[in-house]
Amino acid sequence: MSYFDNGAQYKCSQCGRKFPITEIHYLCEDCGRNWQTGTPLTGVLETIFDYDLISEYLDTIEPDWSLLSAIDNLYFPNYPVGKTPFVYAQDLSNEHNLYIKFEGTNPSGSLKDRASFLVVAQALQFGNKEIVCASTGNAASALASVCAAARIKAIIYVPASAPRAKLVQMQLAGADVRKIDGSYNDAFAASIEHTKKHGTLNRNTSYHPLTIEGKKTVSFEIFQQNNFYNPDYIIVPVGDGVILAGVYKGFCDLFQIGVIDRLPCLISVQAESSDAVNRYIETGNYSDAENPTTLADSISVKTPANLYMAAKAIKQTQGLTVTVSDEEIFPAQKEMFRKTGIFAEPAASASMAAYTKLKSVLEPDSQVVLLVTGHGLKDIESIPDE
Repeated sequence: MSYFDNGAQYKCSQCGRKFPITEIHYLCEDCGRNWQTGTPLTGVLETIFDYDLISEYLDTIEPDWSLLSAIDNLYFPNYPVGKTPFVYAQDLSNEHNLYIKFEGTNPSGSLKDRASFLVVAQALQFGNKEIVCASTGNAASALASVCAAARIKAIIYVPASAPRAKLVQMQLAGADVRKIDGSYNDAFAASIEHTKKHGTLNRNTSYHPLTIEGKKTVSFEIFQQNNFYNPDYIIVPVGDGVILAGVYKGFCDLFQIGVIDRLPCLISVQAESSDAVNRYIETGNYSDAENPTTLADSISVKTPANLYMAAKAIKQTQGLTVTVSDEEIFPAQKEMFRKTGIFAEPAASASMAAYTKLKSVLEPDSQVVLLVTGHGLKDIESIPDE
């Protein structure tokens, strides 16, 4: 479509202060002023629109979801993100109407392509030549891949322990990969310092508000592929909380333009050793995950960046929390592969492990969607031998 003024603005998720979309903003200048690296982000910005105007223009039979985009599609890179499979998984359940949304078919192999796609689009709009980010692997692989397509330099701070398959993706795509002897938190801090020193556009998850906007597009696809019906439940693997926030934001946008009249119940699944989001939701008290040693690399996070928006997503949808162990993830990974042909990395298989634990809790005959966030070839070294 040609340019459409959808009234996009940034809005602080805490105080409500608004900022123009025509400028690069990260955290709210008030609520994020005293944020320190190594703590959950404060003053995370979300993008709001003129929802009444969009509802007038949206074709509900063949919707153009770019009406709900913060970036004009004129600047979208030539990169085939999205339109991933929505698979009926009848052999995995007799109790529920079970579907899998498989994000492993994105070009870099994970849902993170959606966030990188939109940040790179902003870089093309504003003429930025470099983008920096921190990642345990998938976000960096995604950024490196989209940047390669757009001829933009990617600078990646990544823990040296990141899976080799993900490191290879970054390196082959031409990224400047800088390994950190430390955790994701250390890589995050290094990338923020890089932005402060060099002014480089920063793609860090939730720190850049368009990462949430990019990830919300998976919700639009689920809704459309589901014949324009809401699922009852969506099970989401959670590390730093931004995918959960993105799924929530997508359905909130659909609610705001009047195409749905309720939100699906969202379920946050975390690894047992990396459960800071779930513990905060359950108790109201925050503490870091002390030793996030799970082999589910993509959801192994000590300090979840998007803690507060993730908690809001569960609260506002009357959602659920569940933790799973590595010993539960790997059988779930194998069962899903052998019964559906879908090979998911361990972190993405957490949604199947959570479903197995929750079968007796979820309403009988309800529709359940497993969000499977990454391909199994992203991390094969952690899979135990038979």
